[in-house]
Amino acid sequence: MTRDRRGDVRRTTRETDVHVTLDLDGSGTARVATGVGFYDHVLSSLAHHALFDLEIEARGDLEVDEHHTIEDVALALGRAFREALGDAAGIQRFGDARVPMDEALAEAAVDCSGRPYTALSLAFRGERIGSLPTQLVPHALDSFAREAGLTLHLTAAGANDHHVAEAAFKALARALRAAVSPDPRRDGVPSTKGRLGEGA
Repeated sequence: MTRDRRGDVRRTTRETDVHVTLDLDGSGTARVATGVGFYDHVLSSLAHHALFDLEIEARGDLEVDEHHTIEDVALALGRAFREALGDAAGIQRFGDARVPMDEALAEAAVDCSGRPYTALSLAFRGERIGSLPTQLVPHALDSFAREAGLTLHLTAAGANDHHVAEAAFKALARALRAAVSPDPRRDGVPSTKGRLGEGA
């Protein structure tokens, strides 16, 4: 695997202006500024544990609420991931991880299939973690997976919402890290059909 696996995506609407750069073969360096502190925290954690280099600059209509910013950042990040992955030749394709964070436990399984699908079960007790509404956490994950072309199964539960969310993003990170890692025994696309996407 010799090509640069980088994505560079700008998403601009009347509600947000988002710029994402992503390097799948990085060292875990992150610079994330969305205006939503806890979102910055979990996205930086995602990059750190996936060993992705990630930069996100986002301006959104936070005076309305956090929804547009959270969603559009996730969509742009998913598109950058898909762009960086390219045809997915030579990767492991599948990845899974179990991550504890104190009393919380998260389990993630991903398939870089090109077929977006999410099955999420995140047990939050409150309405917010800092300035991030907890109902937007599954929405962000679904938006990311949809644009990334991922099949994502993710569960997380615990007594502390901060721990639940952070464990979920760390589990996703470790699963993605495994899935995009090179398979030393494979040169082509990891599908019997010779391509990823519908039916692959």
